Amino acid sequence: MNEINRYSVLATAILLVFFIGCVRSQSIEFQPPTNGAARPWTDRPFKNDPADFQFAIVSDRTGGCRPGIFRKAMLQVNLLQPDFVMCVGDLIEGYTENRDMLKQQYDEMDTILNSLEMRFFRVAGNHEISNDVMANVYGDRYGLLYYHFVYKNVLFLILCTEDPPSAGISDTQVSYMRNVLHNNNTARWTLVFMHRPLFVAQKGKLRKGWAKIENILKDRPHTVFAGHRHNYMKHEKHGRNYIHLATTGGYSNLKGIAAGEFDHIVWVSMTDRGPIITNLMLDGIHDENVRKAE
Repeated sequence: MNEINRYSVLATAILLVFFIGCVRSQSIEFQPPTNGAARPWTDRPFKNDPADFQFAIVSDRTGGCRPGIFRKAMLQVNLLQPDFVMCVGDLIEGYTENRDMLKQQYDEMDTILNSLEMRFFRVAGNHEISNDVMANVYGDRYGLLYYHFVYKNVLFLILCTEDPPSAGISDTQVSYMRNVLHNNNTARWTLVFMHRPLFVAQKGKLRKGWAKIENILKDRPHTVFAGHRHNYMKHEKHGRNYIHLATTGGYSNLKGIAAGEFDHIVWVSMTDRGPIITNLMLDGIHDENVRKAE
C-alpha cells in the first residue's frame, strides 16, 4: 500500500469512528435504568424538535414611564434565555424636536438593551416617530422603519404604523410587505409586529394601509402582535389571533388581569402547530435568590 492510500484509509477510519461516536452520543442522550418493565415516567417524547424555538416580547415602556420596570424586565428576560427578544414600540418618551433630548433618551434605552444576552429587534411606535425630526433621528440611528426576517422558516414582519411622520401605513410599505409575503409563501407561519393595533376598528388612513396587508395575510397561518393601548386583549380574525399587549413599564393603573392592565413579558414557543403564547407577569419572575438560607 503506497503512502497516499495509507493516509486515505487512516482518514476514512478516523471519520468512521467520529460518525459512530456521534450516533452513539445521540442515541444515549437519555439513559434510563433497565431493571423492570414498569417505568416511573411517561411515554411522551422529549421536547427537542430542532425546528422549535422560543422568543420573548416586551411591550410599551413609555407614555408615562414608571422608572425601573423595563430595566428589571430585561434582567428577567436574561433569566428566561429566549432565542431573541421582540418589542411592539414606544421605548422612549419622544414627542420632541430636540435632537439632544432624543439622543439622551435613546442612549439610555440602548444602555438598558445592552444588558440583554440575546438579540433585540426594534419596532417604531408613536413615541419614537411623531414628527419629521424624530423620524430622521430614528432613521439615522437604526436605519429601517419597517423590515422582515426569517428564522427557522418562520417569517417575521415588522411594520411601522407611523409611516412617517403621521399614523398609518404608506403604499410604499404595503408594496414592500406584499413582495416579502410573495417571496416567502412557503414559510410555515407569519408573525406580525406593529405598534398601533390597526386591526381594531380604525377609519381612513389608519385602516387603509393595514387592510391591504391583512387581506394578503388572511389565507396563510399568521399571528399579529401590537401595543399602544396599554391593556391586553386578544381578538380573533380570519381564525387567527390578533393581540394588543399590556405594558412593560408604561403608564398603567395596574387594575389586573380582568382589566387587562399589568406589566408582562410575552413568551412565545414556536411549534409545528403554530405559536404557543404565555403571559409572564413581571412580579412572578424571580432568580434563584428569591429566598436564601442566610
